[in-house]
Amino acid sequence: MTRVLRYFLFFSAFWIAVGVASAQEGEQIRGLHKVKKKETIFGISRMYEITIDQLMEANPEMKEPDFNLKKGTVLRIPFPKQQVATAVVKDADPDETDDIRKRAIRLGVILPLHNVNGDGKRMVEYYRGVLMACDSLKQRGISVDVHAWNAAEDGDIHQILHDEAAAKCDLIIGPLYSKQMDAMSAFVAKHKIKLLIPFSINAPQLADNQYIFQVYQSHVTQNASTISHFVRGFKNYHTVIIDCNDSTSQKGSFTTALRRQLEQEKMTCSITNLKSGESDFSKAFSRTKPNVVVLNTGRSPELGIAFSKLNGLKVTDPDLVINMFGYTDWLMYTRTHLENFYKFNTYIPSVFYYNPLSASTKRLQQKFRWNFHTDMQNRLPRLAITGFDHAYYFLTGMHREGRKFLGAKSHPDYVQTPLQFERYGSGGLRNNTQLFVHYTPDNRVETIKF
Repeated sequence: MTRVLRYFLFFSAFWIAVGVASAQEGEQIRGLHKVKKKETIFGISRMYEITIDQLMEANPEMKEPDFNLKKGTVLRIPFPKQQVATAVVKDADPDETDDIRKRAIRLGVILPLHNVNGDGKRMVEYYRGVLMACDSLKQRGISVDVHAWNAAEDGDIHQILHDEAAAKCDLIIGPLYSKQMDAMSAFVAKHKIKLLIPFSINAPQLADNQYIFQVYQSHVTQNASTISHFVRGFKNYHTVIIDCNDSTSQKGSFTTALRRQLEQEKMTCSITNLKSGESDFSKAFSRTKPNVVVLNTGRSPELGIAFSKLNGLKVTDPDLVINMFGYTDWLMYTRTHLENFYKFNTYIPSVFYYNPLSASTKRLQQKFRWNFHTDMQNRLPRLAITGFDHAYYFLTGMHREGRKFLGAKSHPDYVQTPLQFERYGSGGLRNNTQLFVHYTPDNRVETIKF
């Protein structure tokens, strides 16, 4: 028996069909809709089979930043765009009897979608981002059918996989728990379904299952990549490592590996301490080369002290060239340390960049608020934007390349999470994208992707 999960935060069922749309929209209004209690913009647009943007075009007041959908509001409902057949890709494989480029892509989401604990609440937000991506893709003529199941930690994953709808999926996003991977891996291999693992779970099946895509990169992998790019980017710099006396720090593995690599590359390096006196602290810095400073902690208090000492050093020696090289954790402290990030030409390695000032970020956050009557959780990365980026990337790729899609270079429209996959041995594919988030002295932020 088909199990369709009903969840009060979304719709009467987790299934939606996202239709294709033409490039032109009729100017006439088909009728009016009086908003009822608990109705959302997302739900109303689905009710009339139009996109959110079409609804907003017919009701310009909705574009105002302070607009709130209230009971009793009367909305103008436009005619939906005329449906057109999705263009046939000229180089379609003639041996492919079911070309997904010619029909709706069938997407499955198998995650803990509940309101019981933090896992469920986080995945509900991620899933909402996936739905928003589907709505955006509708405007591009990409049709998506979505099925979702609540795969709780103590649930029976086999019962979900017995659902006929699961076996018909082209792409499944999930699971969240490592103990569900054996069953999931065997299932997608049997039915030739792409499996996107969006978060940091142990998935040894990646080594021999070519249908698995894993976004997560281990700290070992990230450190190795970061150090490789560090020694290339700062080849002619003098590195200063500051011991911050943080017994809880997990950054020692990075600084230790960095020192070894600097020695192999014959690059100069010195070590000082956050508690060192002014004279001893100053001796660690080069006067003939630009300096790049690395701390052995990611915590904000020690970072603040380090900036204080560096500012003092610049007062006594204004010609000293100092750059900072940090950790992804520092993105959480942007408000506190932004001025110093700019001043010391700071580079932060990361696999994502949340830019609250970008137009695309603001637009997504506003639409999320309108659709679901709440804000995204205040955490990094933003899970709804992560879900949006993941779904948008895979669905556009599969619409373009069909089953041959293997995670090519990320589309330029990503909001927070760039993706690019490479084959892991003879098994599946693993994301290898990293960024340097660069705060420049002229008060700009740029992202350098590699």
